[in-house]
Amino acid sequence: MEHEPTRELLEAVRAGKVSVEAAIERLRVEPFTELGFAKLDLHRAVRRGFPEVVYGPGKTPDEIATLVRTLRDAGQTALVTRVGADVYAVVKRQVPEAVHHERARAVVAGPERGGPGRPGIVVVTAGTADRPVAEEAIVTAETMGNSVERVFDAGVAGLHRLMAHHEALLRARVIVVVAGMEGALPSVVAGLTDCPVVGVPTSTGYGVGRPGEAALLAMLHSCAGGLTVVNVDNGFGAGCAAAMINRIKNDAAL
Repeated sequence: MEHEPTRELLEAVRAGKVSVEAAIERLRVEPFTELGFAKLDLHRAVRRGFPEVVYGPGKTPDEIATLVRTLRDAGQTALVTRVGADVYAVVKRQVPEAVHHERARAVVAGPERGGPGRPGIVVVTAGTADRPVAEEAIVTAETMGNSVERVFDAGVAGLHRLMAHHEALLRARVIVVVAGMEGALPSVVAGLTDCPVVGVPTSTGYGVGRPGEAALLAMLHSCAGGLTVVNVDNGFGAGCAAAMINRIKNDAAL
């Protein structure tokens, strides 16, 4: 639970270990931490259910390591997106427990979660070229406390590959579909299931137009009602949306 530091504080107030005045003062100064190069939002976990995520590009490796360490020291999970092994090497020197997800281009560090994640998310890719974006969505959703079922390389050029996983699609509470080229797969999946589907266009394919443009426009013009679309290559956004949908659906099932 990313609310745990606040929960512990409130429990301490109830037990009489911390005064109301001290708790108010702590909450008053906690909304963000001034790091000079960044104002790290430590209350985002309370507002949104998950801490601030660090977008790697544009930051130095040392700055990223400082952000990860600060989140870790605050008892929160750090997720860094769009970084490689060079950044990970610097982060690991300051936060030894950090893990590098190479294909997803992500680094994760933070308290271990007890037990399995929330079930209900399925991530589907049209082709193997779409997998890096899918892995970013998977790491995001898993870091946010979910377990993810994978269906890879099941594009419209061979729909029998998708139909072999029809039962998994029907079990899902939310499905992320990652596709480049003409971006047709999310429409197919949305037409087969009754749960929310998040389409992720990727910058793979041939021909004219900007990378991912054809897939993006195809998904936005889908005739399958209820298909939601994120921007090109935005695996993080899709994973985050899926995690939030799955949290609501799991809470409703309890």
